[in-house]
Amino acid sequence: MGQKLKKATASRMTRQRTLKNQIKCTGIGLHSGRRVSMLLLPAAADQGIVFRRTDVPDGERDVPARFDQAADLILCTTVRNQAGVTVSTVEHLMAAFAGCGIDNATVELDGPEVPVMDGSSAPFVFLVECAGVVEQNTPRRYIEILKPVEVKEGGRAASLAPADKFSVSFAIDFASELVGEQNCYFEMRDGSFKAELSRARTFGFAGEVEKLHALGLALGGSLENAVVVSGDRVLNEGGLRYSDEFVRHKALDSIGDLYLAGAPILGHFHGERSGHALNNRLLRTLFADADAWRYVSQPIALPRPSRRDWSSEAALASA
Repeated sequence: MGQKLKKATASRMTRQRTLKNQIKCTGIGLHSGRRVSMLLLPAAADQGIVFRRTDVPDGERDVPARFDQAADLILCTTVRNQAGVTVSTVEHLMAAFAGCGIDNATVELDGPEVPVMDGSSAPFVFLVECAGVVEQNTPRRYIEILKPVEVKEGGRAASLAPADKFSVSFAIDFASELVGEQNCYFEMRDGSFKAELSRARTFGFAGEVEKLHALGLALGGSLENAVVVSGDRVLNEGGLRYSDEFVRHKALDSIGDLYLAGAPILGHFHGERSGHALNNRLLRTLFADADAWRYVSQPIALPRPSRRDWSSEAALASA
């Protein structure tokens, strides 16, 4: 991944960001069913997102949030370090970090899974906002998509294409009459993730609960942290948060999975019934092709001064 960093011509670049203060929460792991305490901490520039298991020996605790550390991608995204220590269900927190523009953070956990909270990213966005965000003295780098990359498996597909900003489109098609076919399109702009996607919850079907439990999955699942569909009904009191909450959550998941690239992406992602495993395979395919991507810096979009405000324009030019 030793790619050259393209120098932008603008004098002011977007900078990396981390948390201003640490903040703690507790919750239940969706799949493990275990109670977990989580502490979000500021981190130095260029660290990235690192999970730290405080319940394992020193020297084995840190698990980088990277696509090439992903494993066991069944119904969630799990990352594993070289010592075999894992952290699972990272995608909702990673999506919140992406949506809030957090480049560097340490996530301490006393268990093997990120707490599911209410099944969405909204509680994590709230934690980030409570902790505060600070800019760091290091330019932010982006992953620019240079040519289309696609992976397929059966009737599923995931792709990345060149674009000057990050956007996501997603399509789902479930046999359930209640869910059925749904499509969405989303652009990552200031505040848009929080407003449009963050509250979309994970979902499942009542008839699959016993099968999932037999696989050791969804042991902590409940109506408090997942949308449950039974026939043509949503069992949750209050129903859906969005009329298309199902496809919005799949878009949310994909944003979290893609943030394991280690930097924000400048490109368009499209998922066609894609899931965690195929999203990860897409990133591995992307980074295996040196001609498909490069690191770039991105200038801050500054307002153009009016003709009468020449002093401001001069100040910007000399900044």
